[in-house]
Amino acid sequence: MSEATAFNSALVVWDGHEGLPNFNSVADGDFAPAFAQTMAEHEAEIEEIAQNPEMPTFDNTITALEVAGDGLSRVSALFWNKAGANTNPAIQALEREIAPKMSRHYSKIGMNAALFARIDDLWTRRVELDLTVEQTRVLERHWKGFVKAGAKLPKAEQERLAEINERLASLGANFGQNVLADESSWILPLSGEDDLAGIPAFLRDAMASAAAAHGGGHSHVVTLSRSIIEPFLTFSERRDLRETAFKAWTSRGINGGETDNRDIVKETLALRAEKASLLGYKDYASYKLDDTMAKTPEAVNGLLMQVWEKAVSQARAEEAELAALIADEGKNHEVAPWDWRHYAEKLRAQKFSFSEAELKPYLQLEKIIEACFDVAGRIFGIRAVPLPNVVGYHPDVRVFEIRDRNDMLVALFLGDYFARPSKRSGAWMSSFQSQHRLPLKNGRQGELPIIYNVCNFAKPEPGKPALLSLDDARTLFHEFGHAAHGMLSDVTYPSVSGTGVSRDFVELPSQLYEHWLTVPEILKTYAVHYQTGEPMPQALLAKVLAARTFNAGFNTVEFTSSALVDMAFHTRGAVEDPIAVQSEVLAKIGMPASIVMRHATPHFQHVFSGDGYSAGYYSYMWSEVLDADAFAAFEETGNPFDPDTAGKLKTHIYASGGSVDPEEAYKAFRGKMPNPEAMLKKKGLAA
Repeated sequence: MSEATAFNSALVVWDGHEGLPNFNSVADGDFAPAFAQTMAEHEAEIEEIAQNPEMPTFDNTITALEVAGDGLSRVSALFWNKAGANTNPAIQALEREIAPKMSRHYSKIGMNAALFARIDDLWTRRVELDLTVEQTRVLERHWKGFVKAGAKLPKAEQERLAEINERLASLGANFGQNVLADESSWILPLSGEDDLAGIPAFLRDAMASAAAAHGGGHSHVVTLSRSIIEPFLTFSERRDLRETAFKAWTSRGINGGETDNRDIVKETLALRAEKASLLGYKDYASYKLDDTMAKTPEAVNGLLMQVWEKAVSQARAEEAELAALIADEGKNHEVAPWDWRHYAEKLRAQKFSFSEAELKPYLQLEKIIEACFDVAGRIFGIRAVPLPNVVGYHPDVRVFEIRDRNDMLVALFLGDYFARPSKRSGAWMSSFQSQHRLPLKNGRQGELPIIYNVCNFAKPEPGKPALLSLDDARTLFHEFGHAAHGMLSDVTYPSVSGTGVSRDFVELPSQLYEHWLTVPEILKTYAVHYQTGEPMPQALLAKVLAARTFNAGFNTVEFTSSALVDMAFHTRGAVEDPIAVQSEVLAKIGMPASIVMRHATPHFQHVFSGDGYSAGYYSYMWSEVLDADAFAAFEETGNPFDPDTAGKLKTHIYASGGSVDPEEAYKAFRGKMPNPEAMLKKKGLAA
């Protein structure tokens, strides 16, 4: 390595505990030279594969591609983790620079004619190559990936496609940074008991901690972190403050000025439509759905509208009940969006004789983490060993070894649970490295999965426990379901490892895992009062279980409207005014005025902060059809931890990654494909 291209080796040589990166050895300024060098190294590796004079074989072409660019993968994993979970202005500036460079880098690979010729040759001869099922899937993934990257296009169109991809990468980075800027810069100071009317102790503590994190100039503040804004909207008796906070929350990305995302969305949609046309698809949704279980926009919209009709009918009935509560209080206003959570909580307390505030003392973060690991032990035979002295990428991050029944190390897991201004909102799972069994150039034979979960729970004041809502607890289970998918992976090739599956299958392991949170045996053991240690009373537990489908109309309308708008955008192509299109779609489907989209267009990060869920937000519901049926397999045995069913689940769903067609994987587990009825029943939208 010449001095001109030297970079901090800690970015690629991970010799911490069991191969963990040495996070404290990496500085922000180390990333730019590391990206430059590792991209150049990857390019050289690609050229070596492409120019290999030997006849193409699976090993000298596909396997070689699978392990190429290891250094770049490591630098990228560290950088994107920091950009999402602990960013700062220097990292954000580099993100804006690196995103288009990375796009250009991968476009060049995808349009390498000599390389595609080798892959195309293997694809043409695939029947005679005597490949395993997994190898066939890997070959297919590479071939389709190159075709979708423009490998078959004329040179001029390839160049235009590369320009589009590069610009889209820049737009996605800017979109996400704008949302974070709007979120992190806004606070609503509260002072005195009048401003705090209705706010329970746990939320007061969280808002006091948030005030300290924002400079300590106020005793309590409302922030736009979901773990504070949602309970504030639920409990605050001050309708004027609820309205102020709600409007700030739903205005992220549409406040004018430098952080306004409307032009970004407009340009993004136009470029995506042009990209789909270049590649021979009628629209971007058809392009994105080509390699999914759903296959077509028509199939997606069919499911969404089937659910929408039931959900909106249920939501209208719920709204009438909330309006009656408002009238009972002697007030004459309609149910506004900033009223719904508040009066729904009062209605739940009335119907089921418990409130979120009554439930929350029993949902300690530490105990819910224990519950999550206990479920994993019962179903998958793994256990988590905490490593309190191992350093993560932030002081709040916890590190665990994941070991199996034979005490063999199967993964490393990092949990990052608390909100902070430097972290983007939401919750997600990602990896520093994925499981596989191939030999690498650094001498390692395969890799241990290093998986992490990121959440945004309100951080308590020192010495106090972090208390979760039931939705928070579900989020923790959901993300650990994704983590289990990554940690239990048992494949040979990295491209089909863990969550390397089709978009509308990837949410099955996570959404399915949520079911075990409310298994009575788990709640009885881990839902214990943070002060007394007493388990949740049986009567309260029964009420919680009875209320599982409460507010189902509202929740489903919030989600389904977002998914329908996503599909509308990506079947229409370029639009002059995305916000007008959003309004048009919502009016056409009959969106209640009292509910808003879960993710309005200007802050719809799933869809516009990168390409991950574009024309794919529906996948949560598609997977929900699967997860409701999958959990029914356990219910049919009378044992939510049935060993035989759990064994099949681990083998065919969690361990197989993308090495098997998702439909075949599901049938191997369940014996059949499901219909939406089980999902509708789970939601409380069907008898």
